Amino acid sequence: MTTAPAVRPGMLPPERADHYLNLTGARVVATEALRTTQDNIAATLDARAMMVLSGAAGNGKSLSVNAALRHLAPRHTYRVAFRSRPTPRDIRHELFRALALPGEPPGRPIEFDTVLKDALARSFHVLVCDEAQWLSRECFEYWRYLWDDPATDIAVVFAGGDGCAKVLRREPMLASRVYIWQQALPLTLPEVLAAIPAFHPLWDGVDADLIALVDKQAAHGNFRAWARITKHAADGLAAQGRTHLDEHLLRQVYDRLGTGA
Repeated sequence: MTTAPAVRPGMLPPERADHYLNLTGARVVATEALRTTQDNIAATLDARAMMVLSGAAGNGKSLSVNAALRHLAPRHTYRVAFRSRPTPRDIRHELFRALALPGEPPGRPIEFDTVLKDALARSFHVLVCDEAQWLSRECFEYWRYLWDDPATDIAVVFAGGDGCAKVLRREPMLASRVYIWQQALPLTLPEVLAAIPAFHPLWDGVDADLIALVDKQAAHGNFRAWARITKHAADGLAAQGRTHLDEHLLRQVYDRLGTGA
């Protein structure tokens, strides 16, 4: 039996956190995109390379990466994320925290880089940079600097909005080092009809035409939108003491979402 890795800084989040709003009852669905992500990450890890997964918000980038790495390398994965425009200094400090290195962070960049590279040379590390759309050219250059060092043993996965791919593709020296490019796209209607009933019990047994209508009016193949709709619909059913969805309840959901559908 496989035991869970010990809790540490930088580790992958618990599965419940993969879903928007920590939606109770939500399940990870083995879509074609998730299978592709797992295959691409497996190839990236095997090659000790760098990969970019980019796409619009809500298309399942973070979920796919987390699910794949829980299966492939949970004990070797170290995750960092940025919510504003970081600098190389911010990356150094986030990696120091994620790697749980002892002592205080060095004050000088050269010393700091030596500490990080020494740590990354001791064993294989999968470094995941989430929300990579916030990274500047200089930040991507810093990741390249760590990866290029012959002593470090790392694979790097960037997951973020379309902006991260645009920055990288504008710089041939950076782009040439990316082993795999993958774009996260919205679900097609056939994928919606197959995935959504498996995604949450609320949709199990719901007429396919109604699911298709919800997707056309409000969700547009976006998993985060489906999670938001599901949460509002489940709360509405509970408040009204009902068990079955209908268009009237969905219109109430749309009002809350501000879709005007």
